[in-house]
Amino acid sequence: MEDNVLNREIAVEMLESTGAVVESACDGAEGAAKFAAAPAGYYDLLLMDVQMPVMNGYEATQKIRASAKSDARTVPIVAMTADAFAEDIIEAKKAGMNSHLAKPLNLATLVREINKQLQKH
Repeated sequence: MEDNVLNREIAVEMLESTGAVVESACDGAEGAAKFAAAPAGYYDLLLMDVQMPVMNGYEATQKIRASAKSDARTVPIVAMTADAFAEDIIEAKKAGMNSHLAKPLNLATLVREINKQLQKH
Protein backbone atom coordinates (compact mmCIF):
# COMPACT_ATOMS: atom_id res chain seq x y z
CA MET A 1 0.00 0.00 0.00
CA GLU A 2 1.54 3.24 -1.13
CA ASP A 3 -0.16 6.60 -1.61
CA ASN A 4 2.46 8.16 -3.92
CA VAL A 5 1.59 7.09 -7.47
CA LEU A 6 5.17 7.15 -8.79
CA ASN A 7 6.55 5.26 -5.76
CA ARG A 8 3.74 2.72 -6.08
CA GLU A 9 4.45 2.18 -9.79
CA ILE A 10 8.18 1.74 -9.11
CA ALA A 11 7.54 -0.73 -6.28
CA VAL A 12 5.07 -2.72 -8.40
CA GLU A 13 7.55 -2.89 -11.31
CA MET A 14 10.37 -3.92 -8.98
CA LEU A 15 8.28 -6.69 -7.48
CA GLU A 16 6.85 -7.88 -10.78
CA SER A 17 10.39 -8.12 -12.19
CA THR A 18 11.00 -10.88 -9.62
CA GLY A 19 7.92 -12.81 -10.75
CA ALA A 20 5.67 -11.66 -7.91
CA VAL A 21 1.97 -11.12 -8.50
CA VAL A 22 1.21 -7.67 -7.11
CA GLU A 23 -1.92 -5.76 -6.12
CA SER A 24 -1.76 -2.22 -4.84
CA ALA A 25 -3.85 0.18 -2.81
CA CYS A 26 -3.83 3.99 -2.74
CA ASP A 27 -4.15 4.32 1.03
CA GLY A 28 -4.46 2.32 4.23
CA ALA A 29 -8.25 2.24 4.20
CA GLU A 30 -8.34 0.79 0.69
CA GLY A 31 -5.64 -1.72 1.60
CA ALA A 32 -7.43 -2.87 4.75
CA ALA A 33 -10.67 -3.18 2.78
CA LYS A 34 -8.97 -5.28 0.07
CA PHE A 35 -7.52 -7.57 2.73
CA ALA A 36 -10.92 -7.90 4.42
CA ALA A 37 -12.66 -8.73 1.13
CA ALA A 38 -10.14 -11.36 0.01
CA PRO A 39 -10.43 -15.03 0.98
CA ALA A 40 -8.18 -16.13 3.86
CA GLY A 41 -4.69 -16.92 2.61
CA TYR A 42 -5.09 -14.87 -0.58
CA TYR A 43 -2.23 -12.51 0.32
CA ASP A 44 1.19 -13.98 1.12
CA LEU A 45 2.61 -10.68 2.38
CA LEU A 46 1.63 -7.01 2.70
CA LEU A 47 4.01 -4.10 2.10
CA MET A 48 2.63 -1.16 4.07
CA ASP A 49 3.65 2.46 3.62
CA VAL A 50 3.48 4.14 7.01
CA GLN A 51 2.58 7.68 5.88
CA MET A 52 -0.66 7.55 3.88
CA PRO A 53 -3.81 9.67 3.69
CA VAL A 54 -7.23 8.49 4.90
CA MET A 55 -5.69 5.78 7.13
CA ASN A 56 -1.97 5.54 7.85
CA GLY A 57 -0.04 2.27 7.75
CA TYR A 58 -0.09 1.80 11.52
CA GLU A 59 -3.89 2.15 11.63
CA ALA A 60 -4.36 -0.11 8.61
CA THR A 61 -2.14 -2.77 10.18
CA GLN A 62 -4.03 -2.58 13.46
CA LYS A 63 -7.33 -2.90 11.59
CA ILE A 64 -6.06 -5.93 9.66
CA ARG A 65 -4.64 -7.57 12.80
CA ALA A 66 -7.92 -7.00 14.69
CA SER A 67 -10.10 -8.55 11.98
CA ALA A 68 -11.70 -11.95 12.45
CA LYS A 69 -10.09 -13.45 9.33
CA SER A 70 -8.08 -16.58 10.06
CA ASP A 71 -4.90 -15.13 8.53
CA ALA A 72 -5.22 -11.63 10.01
CA ARG A 73 -2.67 -12.21 12.75
CA THR A 74 -0.24 -14.25 10.68
CA VAL A 75 0.06 -12.56 7.27
CA PRO A 76 3.47 -10.86 7.22
CA ILE A 77 3.23 -7.06 7.10
CA VAL A 78 6.37 -5.11 6.24
CA ALA A 79 6.53 -1.38 6.96
CA MET A 80 7.96 0.89 4.28
CA THR A 81 8.89 4.38 5.34
CA ALA A 82 11.42 7.12 4.74
CA ASP A 83 11.89 7.24 8.52
CA ALA A 84 14.49 4.71 9.63
CA PHE A 85 15.07 5.74 13.22
CA ALA A 86 14.92 3.16 16.01
CA GLU A 87 11.64 4.64 17.29
CA ASP A 88 10.04 4.17 13.84
CA ILE A 89 10.96 0.50 13.89
CA ILE A 90 9.54 0.17 17.41
CA GLU A 91 6.28 1.87 16.34
CA ALA A 92 5.97 -0.49 13.37
CA LYS A 93 6.35 -3.50 15.68
CA LYS A 94 3.84 -2.04 18.17
CA ALA A 95 1.30 -1.65 15.37
CA GLY A 96 1.67 -5.34 14.50
CA MET A 97 4.10 -5.13 11.60
CA ASN A 98 6.66 -7.90 11.24
CA SER A 99 9.54 -5.79 9.96
CA HIS A 100 10.59 -2.42 8.60
CA LEU A 101 12.23 -1.28 5.35
CA ALA A 102 13.56 2.21 4.75
CA LYS A 103 12.79 4.03 1.51
CA PRO A 104 14.00 4.49 -1.09
CA LEU A 105 13.61 0.78 -1.66
CA ASN A 106 16.54 -1.29 -2.87
CA LEU A 107 15.47 -4.34 -4.89
CA ALA A 108 18.00 -6.72 -3.34
CA THR A 109 17.07 -5.66 0.20
CA LEU A 110 13.37 -5.82 -0.61
CA VAL A 111 13.62 -9.33 -2.07
CA ARG A 112 15.76 -10.51 0.85
CA GLU A 113 13.22 -9.21 3.38
CA ILE A 114 10.25 -10.68 1.51
CA ASN A 115 11.96 -14.08 1.34
CA LYS A 116 12.82 -13.89 5.04
CA GLN A 117 9.22 -13.11 5.98
CA LEU A 118 7.78 -15.80 3.70
CA GLN A 119 10.13 -18.42 5.14
CA LYS A 120 8.97 -17.52 8.67
CA HIS A 121 5.35 -17.66 7.59
